[in-house]
Amino acid sequence: MLPICYFCVDKNTIMSQKNKLGNRITDLRKVKAWSQSQLAEKVGISYAQIGRYETKGSQPSAEVLKKIAEALDTSVDFLINGNTEDKANAVLNDPEVIRYFKEVDNLPSDDKTALLRVIGGFLRDVKTKQAYAS
Repeated sequence: MLPICYFCVDKNTIMSQKNKLGNRITDLRKVKAWSQSQLAEKVGISYAQIGRYETKGSQPSAEVLKKIAEALDTSVDFLINGNTEDKANAVLNDPEVIRYFKEVDNLPSDDKTALLRVIGGFLRDVKTKQAYAS
């Protein structure tokens, strides 16, 4: 997942995420059996620029990213973040937490809602305790 704030993560994480964006563009382009030139034509940019996005970690503007997503029949969110597992792995470091979130994600809707309320209440209580301890 690309950072919400570039000051919030280290430069290696940003580079890694940009390369993942490029890999997703490449993979989706290849699924459609398009060349870089064909994708570039549909997006309205040069094939060289597509190459920079795919291999050099260049970051497309929001407008270009939207056009790429539309051409590849995907969402901007998927291009940036990947699937749910990619998002979780990019943000979370603890494998046990990731495992639990995957399990929660597969719960029936009512159970998931109830559990999220419990988690929300617990986190609110922890934050309140921390605020009073400071």
